[in-house]
Amino acid sequence: MIRFLPLHDINAPYHHDMLQAAAAVMERGQYLRGEATQRFERHYANYIGSRYCIGCGNGLDALTLILRAYKELGVLKEGDEVLVPANTYIATMLAITENGLKVVGVEPEGDTLQLDERRILPALTPRTKALLLVHLYGQCAYTSGIGALCKRYGLLLIEDNAQAQGACFEGVRTGNLGHAAAHSFYPTKNLGALGDAGAVTTNDEALAQVVRALGNYGSGTPYHFAYKGRNSRMDELQAAMLDVKLAHLDTDNARRRQVAYYYLQHIQQPLLTLPTALRNSVWHIFPVLSTWRQELQQHLAAQGIETLIHYPIPPHKQPCYATGQHQSFPITERIHREELSLPCHPQLSPEECRTIVAAVNAFKK
Repeated sequence: MIRFLPLHDINAPYHHDMLQAAAAVMERGQYLRGEATQRFERHYANYIGSRYCIGCGNGLDALTLILRAYKELGVLKEGDEVLVPANTYIATMLAITENGLKVVGVEPEGDTLQLDERRILPALTPRTKALLLVHLYGQCAYTSGIGALCKRYGLLLIEDNAQAQGACFEGVRTGNLGHAAAHSFYPTKNLGALGDAGAVTTNDEALAQVVRALGNYGSGTPYHFAYKGRNSRMDELQAAMLDVKLAHLDTDNARRRQVAYYYLQHIQQPLLTLPTALRNSVWHIFPVLSTWRQELQQHLAAQGIETLIHYPIPPHKQPCYATGQHQSFPITERIHREELSLPCHPQLSPEECRTIVAAVNAFKK
């Protein structure tokens, strides 16, 4: 069986170092807001290229804290509109609506599956205050045109970098292309913890201070609560695990690229559409599109190949956003109807890659 993402195998090369890191945390006896978290925040900020990194509980919290901090700073207010790719994972939209802001979906490009910059300008209104750019599937969604447009219209550019740790645009890491960025270290991510963890990166000192306080019950100094905050802190064990794996992230991403490029070069299957490779992608997901998705998935399963769907139902069609059911995003809906993810991870062997390619090429409707 070729597993889609065997987490045990992915973490196995770092087992010894992770055990040592965990033992060091246990020996110090400090499990929150300690040395391990401070070290990882410093190392990750250096890796991203940002001045500040603030660890938090998970990627959704990171997004939510950024938007909430901008509200506390008076940059955003309830009812403001935030542009977001319509085909994103639901967490992106949950962070917006939790802060009393309005989601404005923007269709992606049909080939890259990333937000279509040509559709941003028609979506702008006097209440548009931010663009929440999602680097889906490990591709860099940023373009020079998007950056120029945000500058011209005074929009906050916030990155959802949950799926693209290590991707770049012209030498600049995703997570350092806008005003602030949210990162998820869920175990399946390119840089994955052994549980939930997230972070915010930014070059804005005031924003960093407010984000850190909000994630600590609203307190910047002990027992003084400037904000009605929440409990969202990265724990020391997860920080220690992440610091070990961060040193190997670029090597792991390079292997993902090798797998993805092998697929791009050798899959010859007219019943599916391969993704367009963009701007130094780190291939968190290798998505293919097919009108025969169910049959293709069943065919691959019969060959012992596990695949996943990212994601079967678009956010605007989810019950929790029932008021958006009248919205029409045909490109997004086609992607969610046809997308199938092939295995793509650092521990995938050349033989397994050949087996997957042969099975995909042998598929017949």
